[in-house]
Amino acid sequence: MNASNLQKKLTFKSKVISKVEKFNRKHKALSFLGLAYAVVAITTYNFLFYFYRNGKRFTALACIILFFISSSSFSYPAMSMNISFASNAASEDDDVLGASRVLSDETVAESDAELVAETVVDSAVIEQENTDVNPDVAEIDNMASLNEILEATEQIDPEVLAAYGYTTESEEEVQQSEEPAEQEFSSDDWKIVLVNKQHPIPDDYSFELGTISGGMRCDDRIITPLLDMLKGARADGVNLIVCSPYRDIDRQTMLFSNKVGKYMDGGLSYMEAYNLASQAVTVPGSSEHQIGLAVDIITDGYSTLDEGFGETAAGKWLAENSSKYGFILRYPEGKEKITSIEYEPWHFRYVGVDAATVITDNDLCLEEFWNIYVD
Repeated sequence: MNASNLQKKLTFKSKVISKVEKFNRKHKALSFLGLAYAVVAITTYNFLFYFYRNGKRFTALACIILFFISSSSFSYPAMSMNISFASNAASEDDDVLGASRVLSDETVAESDAELVAETVVDSAVIEQENTDVNPDVAEIDNMASLNEILEATEQIDPEVLAAYGYTTESEEEVQQSEEPAEQEFSSDDWKIVLVNKQHPIPDDYSFELGTISGGMRCDDRIITPLLDMLKGARADGVNLIVCSPYRDIDRQTMLFSNKVGKYMDGGLSYMEAYNLASQAVTVPGSSEHQIGLAVDIITDGYSTLDEGFGETAAGKWLAENSSKYGFILRYPEGKEKITSIEYEPWHFRYVGVDAATVITDNDLCLEEFWNIYVD
């Protein structure tokens, strides 16, 4: 505070005190009113003077907050009517979208083979009717037809294809080869790694990302069973769309922060908003999406990630059949107190056929499975 501002402050206080003293001398019976006036006037002046003195600081802070809010906004998804893989990457250019399936640049070079299958599919935008969609929804606008991908893989040498984790075996052969011999599970098995609020992603956890289509990626080891599950659903007349597989820490943090902000805008404190948000969006560093083993699944005709998905034909098919391909409904209804996450009928996690069979047949969540079966 410079000398001139200090002088202004002292002068105002002096004037108020002088007026109050004169008032009290004339109206001794009402001296309490003069005292109250002095307290209110000086307190108000000090409050306003504080903001005046720190005007630049508060202006800068307001600019930072506005920038954060504007830069953290994101769109809800637009869905495709095709059986497809969906991408997190946003595109605003064309109504006709292209997607290429690149299996592996380095291995292709070693085997001297071109393993790129390009497909083009039409996308139809479904208007978002539910404005209170869970923020785990990924923007879906770049997709590759499942039919095209499967046709492309059938034309590739099986030995070369196997190097990328794909197989040309029939579904019956795949399922028969994965029948569990004994119910033994090790905590070192990557397929059943437990990731939640109490067990964040280990610092030394590592995996290789495989490209599903366009900008969509997941753990390379689950692409084959994921394709098999989509193929099985299609054979039963169910159209599945996969969205929001792997997420990096930045995107998970953004989704979680947006959810916290939404609850705070509704009048909750930060801690109340944080606790409530953590039941809908996994805390960054504890999300299975960050290790590439989880996928969100929707279907054409139902474009929101909410409990209603469980009542669709796709939701019911997944609940009954996903374990055959090594996937489980990660956050089942009735297990909220154990998982600390609300019921999410769209969120599926790969654990392998053996573990998925045990979990599904015994109506367990992954946390319960660990307590009972994992050494």
